Amino acid sequence: METTLPYGWYTDPDVLHREQERIFRPAWQYVGHTGRLPGAGSAVGKADDTQREDRGASGTARQPGYFATQVGRTPVVVTRDRDGALRAFVNVCRHRGFTIADGEQRRETLQCPYHAWTYGLDGRLRAAPRSEEEANFPQEELGLVPIAVDTWGPFVFAHAGGEPEPLAQALGSLPAQVAELGLDVDSLVFHSRWQAEIEANWKIVCENFLECYHCQVAHPGFSEVIDVSPEAYVLSADGRLTTQHGPTRTQIPTGPLPRSQFHFLWPNLEINIFPGEPNISIGPSYPLTPERTYRFLDYFFGPDVEQTWIDDLLAFDEQVGREDADLVAGVQRGVSSGALEHGVLMGRSEQLIGHFQALTAAALAD
Repeated sequence: METTLPYGWYTDPDVLHREQERIFRPAWQYVGHTGRLPGAGSAVGKADDTQREDRGASGTARQPGYFATQVGRTPVVVTRDRDGALRAFVNVCRHRGFTIADGEQRRETLQCPYHAWTYGLDGRLRAAPRSEEEANFPQEELGLVPIAVDTWGPFVFAHAGGEPEPLAQALGSLPAQVAELGLDVDSLVFHSRWQAEIEANWKIVCENFLECYHCQVAHPGFSEVIDVSPEAYVLSADGRLTTQHGPTRTQIPTGPLPRSQFHFLWPNLEINIFPGEPNISIGPSYPLTPERTYRFLDYFFGPDVEQTWIDDLLAFDEQVGREDADLVAGVQRGVSSGALEHGVLMGRSEQLIGHFQALTAAALAD
């Protein structure tokens, strides 16, 4: 019977350090959506839920602006200048290492709050106070460090490592599977962001997403909507992409989307599409400490979806999320006890966890 990763990997700070360098740094990461930037991009709707974060509206003119985000432990700023070009940089001042940008703003420059070094949205250093007092001050060499950035529909991805593979290659069959379902991602409207800190290692959070073996026991509401029986619920793996989908139970009203799709792009990106009206939620899980994880999901809906349908789906998904948070915290308590060296996997029902763990172990191998 297949065993899990060693339980020590879920608590060891040295393992987390290796994961940051070998797993997160070399991976494309979802960081936000084009509606957070001026110019062309997805429209943005108003969220009613006070626990969810409205992220602003997309503009129609070529106004400059930026938003700050994170790629693993690397602070990143994504910009769009008046030329309309999408860029991303390490959000660290070249002078003394202060993080420059915070939140999102519509402006033409980035200014470090520490010593007022000022950069254009193209990353070039425009001004450094008292630099004229320095002989041969290398202003042209002290721009922000660029990193790769690209989009799939309204979804912005950044890569803080070396020379990345093209984003389209990294996404694999994900865009085609979503399009086959009948969902046009370019037509979606951003609604809100859910975010939370969870008392569990990031791998436990991801592994929980990768199986529905627990659904009939732990998610009765979800199991009433989606047929999670082993005969109906389909699991598949395609490179770094894994997919789960199950038919909608006949008593549930349907809409343009006939079934669910739940995708996971290794190492840490979740994509959820529920049956019914056009919808998608997308977001990563990042390690904060060996035993604590930050998660966020950005929710998008079709422009004509009624607010009552959106409210119902958000409440439904939030309930599933609360149930999962309790589950992964319980797993973390168990693996942290030191009582066992590892667990075991059910070959059929937990095959996607096996796939995830194989990719993870290969990335950490010496």
